[in-house]
Amino acid sequence: MTLNLETNTLSWVERMNPVLLQSPLQNFAQMIGTYFIEIWDFLIFLGQVSGVIVVLMGAIIWFTETNIKRGRGLVFGGILLSVVIEYFVLFPPSFVIT
Repeated sequence: MTLNLETNTLSWVERMNPVLLQSPLQNFAQMIGTYFIEIWDFLIFLGQVSGVIVVLMGAIIWFTETNIKRGRGLVFGGILLSVVIEYFVLFPPSFVIT
């Protein structure tokens, strides 16, 4: 960092945003990584909500004896979905761990 003693200011290079000093390819990769993280978080949210909804709908169908076999399948499928989603919450892919 070079300080001009006469004006007590930094040169124009030091005042620039460090993001602007990166190459355009690095900026693009960083932007794509940010979008992947946002999409991943949204997908995790959707998976968690759908797991709860599937279990609740399966329980309603199962316990009202409308279709016991399908209701039981929905409950177990929703539990399996919730376990898989929780696995991805605990062990996210490498683009989320930054």
